[in-house]
Amino acid sequence: MSKSPVHVFGGGLAGSEAAWQIAANNVPVVLHEMRPLRSTDAHRTDKLAELVCSNSLRSDDSEYNAVGLLHDEMRRCGSLIMAAADANKVPAGGALAVDREAFAATITARISEHPLISLVQEELKELPVLVEDGDPSGWDSVIIATGPLTTETLAESIRKSTGQDSLSFFDAIAPIVHFDSIDMSKAWMQSRYDKIGPGGGAADYINCAMDKDQYENFIRELVAAPKTDFKEWEKSTPYFEGCLPIEVMAERGVDTLRYGPMKPIGLTDPHNQRRPYAVVQLRQDNALGTIYNIVGFQTKLKHSEQTRVFRMIPGLENANFARLGGLHRNTFINSPLVLDDRLRLKSRKNIRFAGQITGVEGYIESAAMGLIAGRFAAAERNGTTLPSPPRTTALGALIAHITQNANAETFQPMNVNFGLFPPITTGKGGRDRKLAYTNRAKQDLAEWVLKA
Repeated sequence: MSKSPVHVFGGGLAGSEAAWQIAANNVPVVLHEMRPLRSTDAHRTDKLAELVCSNSLRSDDSEYNAVGLLHDEMRRCGSLIMAAADANKVPAGGALAVDREAFAATITARISEHPLISLVQEELKELPVLVEDGDPSGWDSVIIATGPLTTETLAESIRKSTGQDSLSFFDAIAPIVHFDSIDMSKAWMQSRYDKIGPGGGAADYINCAMDKDQYENFIRELVAAPKTDFKEWEKSTPYFEGCLPIEVMAERGVDTLRYGPMKPIGLTDPHNQRRPYAVVQLRQDNALGTIYNIVGFQTKLKHSEQTRVFRMIPGLENANFARLGGLHRNTFINSPLVLDDRLRLKSRKNIRFAGQITGVEGYIESAAMGLIAGRFAAAERNGTTLPSPPRTTALGALIAHITQNANAETFQPMNVNFGLFPPITTGKGGRDRKLAYTNRAKQDLAEWVLKA
């Protein structure tokens, strides 16, 4: 008997990963994606898994870093997203960064070529009719992975179904600069502490140094520059603290950026053999090395002001921008209130949610929720029950946080971090404690993979 397909809505990181995991478990899947029929304020192509902000998946250190551990766990689970990232990585010090166009093209090709995946281009305007609604022609397994840019019509349908308002915040995009327009007589190549990462070396970032006067003048202009106006309905929407616009950070105090994205630690300016007062870093954004994004410089400045203010940075006086920064609205559900521990909507068990819409923050966290949601759905279709990953793992800690451990009244998006893991008993701290967390996680994940 042929199996009925699982329907996945959203062709971003989470939706693509969910579809891949379902098909990998010998279950047919229909992946619905509204682009190019309808685009968003942030997307620029019709490719699946397009990266709309940074091109970095962050640290790839699986021994001392929680996101690096999550990378490792997803690789062990046969992640399509991680395979594509590894195949299209670009130099980025200790981080895993990718050529965003090649990355999306790889995922689009793999999905399109899979015999068990049908790609349908259509917009989901409301939650679908299900068998459990009393309609025998309805679907019985759906994953909603429409991401942080979920349309207003679908968000309204979700609100009606859950009885809860969706929460929303703004996410800002960093500008991208053409390499050949950067003055390398003022800038230099170096990774912090000369750290070597996947596919890279000790000199993967372009660094632009500022002295005290240059920095303070830059901060004044950054704070004073005209910003994008909010629409009336947007004015009460909070930012996500993990991705604040650069000018919002600057407004919090003159030294905020020196202790944030412009911190000079681990760097030495070869032009004077001193540590800079502040530094702006740029990270390679494609495999050719022709474009670089300004790290941590997500912004809501008006476009004309972006070119004026960012050209105050030494080395970027004649910068040619391949893309200016922008602002878009992110939407997520109150997962601790409306989802169970298998990522199912409590009020409609045949609907799962995955990705950033669940309240995880970050590319890789979003893909991780797609991986687990896909595996849950496939196991269900195959007549088995897949246990949740142990809470001692990065995958399990994320699921436990968004469905059980977080406070529903104060729920906000969260990146993976060791604070989400069950405490570990050890007399040691710092790096030793982090290593203990990762060693425990790797052992427990290996046992879970055998069961799965």
